[in-house]
Amino acid sequence: MSTQYTRAAWLRAYESAHQAAQRGMHVFPIGRSKLPAIRSPHRDDSPGTPSCRGTCGRIGHGVHDATTDATRLDELFDAAPYAAGYGIACGHGNEPLLGVDLDRKNGVDGVASLAALAEQHRFTVPETAVIATPSGGEHRWFTGPAGAPVRNSAGKLGPGIDVRGYGGYLVGPGSWTPKGIYRFVERRPAAELPDGLLALMLPPPPSRPRPVLLPGPRRGAALVGLVKFVLEAPEGQLNTRLYWSACRAYETGVDADSISRALVDAAVSLGHPERAAERTVSSARNAPVRNSA
Repeated sequence: MSTQYTRAAWLRAYESAHQAAQRGMHVFPIGRSKLPAIRSPHRDDSPGTPSCRGTCGRIGHGVHDATTDATRLDELFDAAPYAAGYGIACGHGNEPLLGVDLDRKNGVDGVASLAALAEQHRFTVPETAVIATPSGGEHRWFTGPAGAPVRNSAGKLGPGIDVRGYGGYLVGPGSWTPKGIYRFVERRPAAELPDGLLALMLPPPPSRPRPVLLPGPRRGAALVGLVKFVLEAPEGQLNTRLYWSACRAYETGVDADSISRALVDAAVSLGHPERAAERTVSSARNAPVRNSA
């Protein structure tokens, strides 16, 4: 692209990124190829050097540079004179942004795949923010429970359905690529991710012996053991353990409300946001049946 248009694209990306940051989104500059626009400061490191996610204090760590701070964002764009867009980091905050990328190309229709998935698993896809991509697809923005282990995936949920989860990023509206500009189709707040869809995004429960579920009072003992399993969660594994325990607990036949309250209370006692814990437990209740080792 011409020098003049390069500058126009940079200015649009800069302004759009600042607007997104003002709305609480964590953003960073990307280039025309949709990759981070700042070269890594570790590109000349010796092979085998441990990877760095920004702890060195320098810029150039891609999604790990993402910020809501205007001064820091200026610094990032000053270091990226050929930026043509910006990325929005997923997974930050108590109501983290998660994205569903629906491709429409090469005979694949991700929008139709999502509709079929919703019908199969009996959930409704709510109205939410929608961004049109230059290739004819769309990004749909949702919010998910804080700490839920939603990872990036491509085609896992169905043809043309990619997930942008924790550690991933979405190309922000206003970003330029050689194929065109990302634009809002529906400019509205991101809706909560439907529990049925969240359940499909979460990883299978960890491989662990299934509790022995005997009749009568012994079922209550099994639930106590699952609550203990949540309370003993190592750092970074609380939501994963909460989800797994809820999946197992709903198989005991114990009253569903009792299960939900006991597990949510356990998670909240460790500092997990209550609404997020409730959504995780609800997702486990609606999850497709899985086989555990």
